[in-house]
Amino acid sequence: MIVTAIRAMLLRDLRLIWRKRGDALQPVLFALLVVVLFALGIDTHSGAMAQAAPAVIWLAALLSGLLALDALFRGDAEDGSLEQWLLSPQPLAMLVAVRVFTHWVTTALPIIVVSPLLGELLHLPHAQLPMLVGSLLLGTPLLSLIGAVVAALTIGIRRAGALLALLALPLYVPVLVFGAGSMVAAAQGLDASGALLILAAMLAVSLVVAPVVTAIALRIGWR
Repeated sequence: MIVTAIRAMLLRDLRLIWRKRGDALQPVLFALLVVVLFALGIDTHSGAMAQAAPAVIWLAALLSGLLALDALFRGDAEDGSLEQWLLSPQPLAMLVAVRVFTHWVTTALPIIVVSPLLGELLHLPHAQLPMLVGSLLLGTPLLSLIGAVVAALTIGIRRAGALLALLALPLYVPVLVFGAGSMVAAAQGLDASGALLILAAMLAVSLVVAPVVTAIALRIGWR
């Protein structure tokens, strides 16, 4: 029954995303716009662009995910679906995990797919592309899990976009530091495995803890 519930929820979310595919493209377009604006503002003949490329791409991925964070549970709260979640016999943490996975697939995964293009715009050396993709694969799910907790805490507040950003951004800092830091270490010829292992450990803990904490926050915030 759990597998059936997961499949039904995934199909429902994907159908809703397809109906609003224009909105679904906004995070990717936003990330592309950030990278293009940065590329236009830096001298392409200096080495500054290539040096800043990892941080810029990471910031673009972070901000694009934050752009869609307020809508993570807001639509379900407004149409009554969230109340059905709370009354469902299925574990609420499992439903939250499915929703976070959908958020990651629709906001972060497209950016990871186009990250070689973003790196090309910023003159990122091709040898650093595997490290870029690897760090994004480890770090962006962590951003979605952390963001889900913050989104659940603010579910009862109308127009909580600014407050949500103020709460989420400080929590995103460690992920940004280790994600972009692994790229900087690799560019300097240093061993970047330490930063990646820390990201992997943080992701493993968050996969277990974040859905449970988010479920508790949703129950508290919906009262």
